[in-house]
Amino acid sequence: MERIEKAKIVVRKCQDVPFLKRSLATREIEQVNKDMLNYCQIVIQLIQSKNQLQSMEANNNNFQTVFKKLDQLSAPAPAFRQLCSVPELKTAPVGFALPLMMLKKKLLDAAVVRLVVSAPAGCGKTTLILERCAGFPLLIKVIGGSLKKQSLNQWQGQVINWSGGGSVLDSREVINRLKPSFDALDSNLKQCFLDMGLFLEDQVIRAWMITDIWAELYGGNGKTEKDKIIVSVKYLEDIASHNLLDLVPLGKKEHEDGFYNDFLVTQHDILRELAINQNKSEAILELKRKRLTLEIRDNRFPDWCLNSIHPVVVNASLLSIFTDNEFSSPWFEMDCPNVEALVLNISSSNYALPSFIATMKKLKVVIIINHGPGPATLTNLSCLSSLPKLKRIRLEKVAITFLDILQLQLVSLKKMFFVMCSFGEVSNDKNEIDVSKALSSLQEIDIDYCYDLEKLPNWISEAVSLQSLSITNCHKLSTLPEAIGNLSKLELLRLSSCINLTELPETIVRLSNLQFLDISDCLGLRKLPVEIGRLKKLKKISMNKCWKCELPDSVKNLENLEVKCDEETAVVLWKGLEQKMINLKVQVEEREHNLNLLRLFLVSIFSTAKVAEEKTGHDLHLFQSINYLSATGNVNFRLGIKVVHVIIKIKIVCHEIV
Repeated sequence: MERIEKAKIVVRKCQDVPFLKRSLATREIEQVNKDMLNYCQIVIQLIQSKNQLQSMEANNNNFQTVFKKLDQLSAPAPAFRQLCSVPELKTAPVGFALPLMMLKKKLLDAAVVRLVVSAPAGCGKTTLILERCAGFPLLIKVIGGSLKKQSLNQWQGQVINWSGGGSVLDSREVINRLKPSFDALDSNLKQCFLDMGLFLEDQVIRAWMITDIWAELYGGNGKTEKDKIIVSVKYLEDIASHNLLDLVPLGKKEHEDGFYNDFLVTQHDILRELAINQNKSEAILELKRKRLTLEIRDNRFPDWCLNSIHPVVVNASLLSIFTDNEFSSPWFEMDCPNVEALVLNISSSNYALPSFIATMKKLKVVIIINHGPGPATLTNLSCLSSLPKLKRIRLEKVAITFLDILQLQLVSLKKMFFVMCSFGEVSNDKNEIDVSKALSSLQEIDIDYCYDLEKLPNWISEAVSLQSLSITNCHKLSTLPEAIGNLSKLELLRLSSCINLTELPETIVRLSNLQFLDISDCLGLRKLPVEIGRLKKLKKISMNKCWKCELPDSVKNLENLEVKCDEETAVVLWKGLEQKMINLKVQVEEREHNLNLLRLFLVSIFSTAKVAEEKTGHDLHLFQSINYLSATGNVNFRLGIKVVHVIIKIKIVCHEIV
């Protein structure tokens, strides 16, 4: 009771600790927590054991000897304590304490059903569960149940059968056990789940990649573009609720204002195979299927691509193509009249778009992802100019210019996204193209982790239908066009983590429909436009880590404003204005500590280091990859990235010296 009372006192005392003294309070709470765990895990268990033995036979001399030993173990002497506790790890794994505590809680819960796989030693239990079942609980249950009460030969024989690389999905029983989860989905969710089979095994899938496709294919009930995204995100979350895929947050706690870039979608390989098998069941012939994956390795095409004299006619509405870094073959003729979504996964440094794209008259979404170490140069872009229904283009890690896009004159294009692209020197030349007509439907531009972007072309200010402009993690961006004020329909301006941006053009005050301004982590920003108070529709400002930015007096004219920022920015800039502004709401965001982000980052480090050994002259693009894959605006994390930059540079220098 003494320990419990002490813990209560410490917790109450630490509830209102000021920001600057939190580190001291944290140490005190950690010590109390350590004492409580020690008491619960060791002392209480010893007392319970002693009481049980006493109730069994209080007068037996043998038991009396045990009691004395238990009394000794209950004492605080460290020499005996380790005899009754699990040995501690020499180093504490980051983020391990909470999951372990939750696991212990579940194991001690009488309502939890536990699965125990038992068999003679050496028969292959570990191989069966960890390798052949891939740690998937449902498969462990199915396979374990099928081998229940079987002989040693049955266990060993099953392991040998799978050792040749066979899939557990070859078992009809496994398929039958997984299929009800698929059958339980409604018709739209079934189609969405089947689309997941188009992506590569173990591919890092950004949520936006999926929501873009679903918004156009299954978001028809949405009246606006925002409604379509909301519907597609709902589908994503619904499938995740059925445990058929996982949503992994990388930084943001929520996807406000349609910003869903900070989420990954992952799927167990077995569920991906289920989607592939279901797609195959729709049609025996590949060319007749609604979804088609064309994988080309070592310049080898599938037989169905080569055995036809006439152009190959594809029935698919979704087409996914993968080519490796050795790809150099000319494309064959193919007619794709029904394709609505095209995903190109490339790996080579130069890539010519296949001419058969021009036959895709129903094409709405084009996604091109480069998996190589540096930006890939795209050629034959003109095949996109003949697509009357193309609405969304997403390019990842490619070398392209803004003029290349403008010259396509895609009058139906609504959204274009550039991720880790190289633009080279930005030119204001537009070849006498009328931007308001060439991109008459354009509503959204999203530019993320484009390392060499220093400025935007002036013609962007002529895209008068633009409603959203997002430029994030572009560390060299230093200025915005003065004519940006001409974007009278712009509702969202996001400039987060553009650390070299020092000021915003005064013309921004002409953005009469602007509702949301995001300048979070713009560490170099020193002032806002003098007349920012004229933005009467501005309702949200996100400005984390911007406490050095100066607020003009006109900011007091903004009404019903919601500000999201860190504690320092809130104290320095906004707390003194709460009594001077109408309905000002300041929301302090807590610092994020996300282990999913760390996991993704570490995986990228290993792959990047491997490429660094093979290509010592391309360190700039390797660093781009690290920056993009970190997917965060967190300042402390960027410091870690700089350390990695130094490490790789040292590695490259040492390699060159040797």
